[in-house]
Amino acid sequence: MPKPQPPSVSPSAFPTIHDCFSTGRDNHTVVADMDGTLLCGRSSFPYFALVAFEVGGILRLLFLLLASPLAGILYYFISESAGIRVLIFSTFVGMRVADIESVARAVLPKFYSSDLHQETWRVFSACGRRCVLTANPRVMVEGFLKEYLGVDMVLGTEIGSYKGRATGLVVGPGFLVGTNKAEALRKAFSDAPDIGIGDRKTDFPFMRLCKEAYIVPPKPEAEPVPYNKLPKPIVFHDGRLVQKLTPLAALLTLLWIPIGFVLACLRIAAGSLLPMPLVYYAFWALGVRVTVKGTPPPPPQKSIGRTGNLFVCSHRTLLDPIFLSTALGRPIPAVTYSLSRLSEIISPIKTVRLSRDRTTDANMIKKLLEQGDLAICPEGTTCREPFLLRFSALFAELTDELVPVAMSNKMSMFHGTTARGWKGMDPFYFFMNPSPAYEVTFLNKLPRELTCGSGKSSHDVANYIQRTIAATLSYECTRFTRKDKYKALAGNDGSVVEKPRLAASKVMGC
Repeated sequence: MPKPQPPSVSPSAFPTIHDCFSTGRDNHTVVADMDGTLLCGRSSFPYFALVAFEVGGILRLLFLLLASPLAGILYYFISESAGIRVLIFSTFVGMRVADIESVARAVLPKFYSSDLHQETWRVFSACGRRCVLTANPRVMVEGFLKEYLGVDMVLGTEIGSYKGRATGLVVGPGFLVGTNKAEALRKAFSDAPDIGIGDRKTDFPFMRLCKEAYIVPPKPEAEPVPYNKLPKPIVFHDGRLVQKLTPLAALLTLLWIPIGFVLACLRIAAGSLLPMPLVYYAFWALGVRVTVKGTPPPPPQKSIGRTGNLFVCSHRTLLDPIFLSTALGRPIPAVTYSLSRLSEIISPIKTVRLSRDRTTDANMIKKLLEQGDLAICPEGTTCREPFLLRFSALFAELTDELVPVAMSNKMSMFHGTTARGWKGMDPFYFFMNPSPAYEVTFLNKLPRELTCGSGKSSHDVANYIQRTIAATLSYECTRFTRKDKYKALAGNDGSVVEKPRLAASKVMGC
């Protein structure tokens, strides 16, 4: 390969990515930068902020925010590598490497996928062999690039570690910027790659080593790849933050957290202490929007010997049964699998833990239905995206009084679920949103001819209800289970630690 040239070339020396043909590239090799090239955003701060908050909490995010002005000054007036060095140190120093890898696997892909550059992806995805050169730490980006974009090789900045914790310092050849990118490319490839794609002067040296080179202009601003056209659907993701954090958004989040926590305590107290008929109005007064659709069935008449209704709900947060009770104006007991002791204490409704023993759980649910109505979420765990997980069929065998309920919610700042963190904080994070919203849609009670009482199998009944709720919410049915979620996000199924891959083939149409 030729020696790298100094970055003294103007952007006009390269054609734009719009001029690159993407047909017939199956045997070609493409090399691309990440920020501003493969991604629409040119700043890596939002992703460092995500790692800082999800691993280190509000104090680490505050430290990163205070260091960001210095990073910006160094970036624009000294060098790109100097600015990124400050971001890396303030984000990673002292963190457990395992925690960084966990966030990179469970949190960052959702945000990276939502920022995928349409034009760059058009060319990048057409090539048979794909490589990414980036100044970002490899530990942050490699999981997303290989798992979701099919990248064969990731050349990124390496950070040091000591006894399992990151030092925040760079090791090896240093930052992959400027001529360092070109040197890394020369070592990785014996022949010149077919296509090089970049967006700034520090990318020119490696671009000049490629047979074809294209620049991604900053203007006009590019649109990301639409959600429904992503190369791999993001079914599961973790983390508390709903939006990426710009420096301004990070500052506002830090200022809001103490206010939001007090507000969350007020909202939780209102839901726990007030009579259930008043909770609906108290929530509205405190900024929690509850929308009720459909006509719920009346309470069971014990005088004629009928068992209670089993409300079969889609599962968005652990608060689903509470908002179901709010919509009905009366407390509805719920069966749960993994609920923190704190959540049980503050819950305004009765919660009964499932044992995961089929016979024991069946007998318990039957007894509860004899006492009145009951709520169950047969997915077994929550899902944030517009997907429904596989419905466990046990509930369909126990009663024919089945009422499907479509639950959906909206959060603008914090997610009210977690797979990696402490579940006891889930209700607090949900209620810390400025104006969280829940929509409860009651569907028609299942006709007897569609229940097990008429000879239908429990799996047919469960699948039918899953499809009915999915159609109501415009969601997609999947065969994923609780174990699939925890394997994807936490690297285990709750007992055995492993790092499996999420099979996209489990997504099916409704």
